[in-house]
Amino acid sequence: MEFIVEEGKQLHKECSTLVLPALSIGNVGQLAVDLLVSSQKAERIGYLDDPNVLPCVGNDAYGPIPCGNLALSLEAYDSPANALTLVQQRSPVVKGKMVEFANNLAEFAAASGKKHAILLSGLDFGRWQRIDMSSGLQTYYLSSTNSDGTDDDCERLGWKRLQEYNPAQRSWKYLSTLAEGNPMPEDRLPYEDELEEEDYYPSLPFAALYSCFKAKGLKVTCLFCYCSEGDNISDAFHLAEAACKILGISAGHFHGEENVKWLIPYSWKTVYGPPPDMSIF
Repeated sequence: MEFIVEEGKQLHKECSTLVLPALSIGNVGQLAVDLLVSSQKAERIGYLDDPNVLPCVGNDAYGPIPCGNLALSLEAYDSPANALTLVQQRSPVVKGKMVEFANNLAEFAAASGKKHAILLSGLDFGRWQRIDMSSGLQTYYLSSTNSDGTDDDCERLGWKRLQEYNPAQRSWKYLSTLAEGNPMPEDRLPYEDELEEEDYYPSLPFAALYSCFKAKGLKVTCLFCYCSEGDNISDAFHLAEAACKILGISAGHFHGEENVKWLIPYSWKTVYGPPPDMSIF
């Protein structure tokens, strides 16, 4: 993976926390990162070129008018005021290359001085085993703070650890072994036609990212919400709010207006048809 800095820009050393999406159902992580970039008015400092990510190009996602600035597959934005770097991923990883991509991204994060990585991802509502909507949409998490994936800060916020995480399960052990650069005996590889129900979550993009960032010595916090395909704007707000809570900042702090919570990306105007009704947020 190569990081190409835009002319006149540079990575800010004080930005020690990295926020990025793990591609998943509903593209919720990407939409949440869109919200954070727009609301912070984060500055694009460059882009990442990785052979494992499919190329794509489009118009600037955050500008009010088409100005000719191109948006690419992987872009890095800095918000020095909040000590954050945000990476937006707009296209999927080549099939079978997720671990390689995750390792390259983790190496970039470690080399650029990141200490904490926050991954935002949706999970398939159809696999939600214990549904309790009495308190509204719930946030689930997975942290590298403790070996069992728990984190005291996340628990204090009322979040629940991802129940399906089991570091002793074969696929999680397989990911950990690959992330640490150790060879895996062929007779212990979980072949695709032998995958069981418990192998589902370790097969998702967040799992490879989590394992590789952890192997590089970074603290990793994954934030999840269960969702379905469709209009996932409300889910994106939920995950963006959760990211703000774990970072200890408020959305209003981004642009100095406590009565204005979010700045909506201009690209959202037609992403799901008519503009969303923002009066409810």
